[in-house]
Amino acid sequence: MSHNYLEDSKSSETFGMKFLLTSAGVNNSTIHNELVDMLGKPIADSNALCIPTAMYGHPWVGPGVKAWQFISGNSENPMVDLGWKSVGVLELTALPSIDEDRWVPLVRETDVLLVAGGDALYLYHWMRQSGLADLLPSLDAVYVGMSAGSMVMAPNIGEEFVGWRPPTGGDKTLGLVDFALFPHLDHEMLPDNTLANAEKWAAGVSVPGYAIDDQTAIKVTDGAVEVVSEGQWKLFTP
Repeated sequence: MSHNYLEDSKSSETFGMKFLLTSAGVNNSTIHNELVDMLGKPIADSNALCIPTAMYGHPWVGPGVKAWQFISGNSENPMVDLGWKSVGVLELTALPSIDEDRWVPLVRETDVLLVAGGDALYLYHWMRQSGLADLLPSLDAVYVGMSAGSMVMAPNIGEEFVGWRPPTGGDKTLGLVDFALFPHLDHEMLPDNTLANAEKWAAGVSVPGYAIDDQTAIKVTDGAVEVVSEGQWKLFTP
C-alpha cells in the first residue's frame, strides 16, 4: 500500500535541490515512479554518477566485494542497475588530490547522484574534504541516497549511529534537510532497529526524525517533504 504524507511546504531550507532518501535503494515501483518523476525524463535517458565512499568507513561493507557489487549494479539494493544511459564512479577520497576542473564539470552535468550506504560520518567527512558538500546546493541533479547516503543530509545522525569518528568528534552531518533518518526499521538482520529504539534515537536528535523501513523513502522537492512508501514508517517530532 502506498502512503503519501505531505509536510509543511517550508520543511527544507535548501530550495531547488531534489532528494530521494531511501533506506535500501529503489526497492519498489512506488519509489521508482517517484524517481522518474523527479528526473523529468526516463531513466534510460539519464546519466548517473555513483558514490561508493561511505562503504569504506563501515566494517560490514567495504572495501572489497560489496563496494564492487554496488558500483557494478550487482548488489541487492537497486540503484546502479536501474537502466541508466550511463553510470560513472565519483570516489570522494580521490577528489582532493586532483584538480577541480577534472571533476566539478562532471558533477554539474550529471542527472543523478547515487550515494551508497555505509558510515554516515565517514561520508560526511569526505563530502567536506572533497568539496562536494559545497557544490551540492547548486546542483540540478537528483540526489538518491541509500541508508548512510540518506542520513548524511540531516543536521546530525544521533549517537546510536556513530561508528567511524571524525577528527572533530560529534555526530554532525550536512544539514541540507531539517529532519533526521533512522533507516532499516524492523529489519530481520538488524534486531536493534525496532520502533522502540527509534523512539529513543529520536529523543536525541534536535529535529523531527523519520524511522523508515526498506520499502520507504523520503522525497524532498522545492522544500516540500513527502514520504513515499509501500512499507512502514513513523515520524517523531521533538
